[in-house]
Amino acid sequence: MAQIELAGKMFDIDEDGFIQDASDWDENVGAAIAPTEGVTEMTEEHWKVVNYIRDYYLEFGVAPMVRKLCKSTGFDMKKIYELFPSGPAKGACKIAGLPKPTGCV
Repeated sequence: MAQIELAGKMFDIDEDGFIQDASDWDENVGAAIAPTEGVTEMTEEHWKVVNYIRDYYLEFGVAPMVRKLCKSTGFDMKKIYELFPSGPAKGACKIAGLPKPTGCV
């Protein structure tokens, strides 16, 4: 398995760059990943999505479906893609330090 250094820590990543152990993540790591997903600055809105995704994952063991994400954050799909140009599964989950979601291409 490949490794990458982010925010002064080493992480195991898959072939798409997703961190494999969500417990190793912190906000500094998320901010370091963000530019690789087209996010130049993490705003309060970005963190709202990222923290929701992380909390959901830690409770249920999977990333939330996009419909649930939109309903719970109050952001429509257009806004989610404005915040995360590479999408909620690829971009937001990667920034949140989650493993690659099932079905993510």
